[in-house]
Amino acid sequence: MSIFNHISLGANDLVKSRAFYDAALAPLGIKNIAPMGESGFLYGVDHPELLITKPRDGQPATMANGGTVGFKAATRAAVREFHAAALAHGGTCDGEPGPRSFTPTAYAAYVRDPVGNKLCVYCFADGE
Repeated sequence: MSIFNHISLGANDLVKSRAFYDAALAPLGIKNIAPMGESGFLYGVDHPELLITKPRDGQPATMANGGTVGFKAATRAAVREFHAAALAHGGTCDGEPGPRSFTPTAYAAYVRDPVGNKLCVYCFADGE
């Protein structure tokens, strides 16, 4: 069970953000579940857990300093697919796919979305 009800990230260009998140999250089994009217999109596996929205105050969306949203991957291949899809759809690399030293099986990749929000995906499965 997740400890969160949902996570919400701001977007300035919903078309660009939708293309980015649809592509980057697909290798993780996360899908665009539904629009939130004209203000954004709901992502999840079975129910909405990630909201990509225009800021309610009408100001431009900006990234959180020090904030990272981390996703789970079942395989290292899914980590690489996430990273490649993110870069192909307007994201920027913030950490190439590869092993991470804090545990023997940690394998991760980091990207920035079109607004600059930092996202990562981790797989803790042993081997490929």
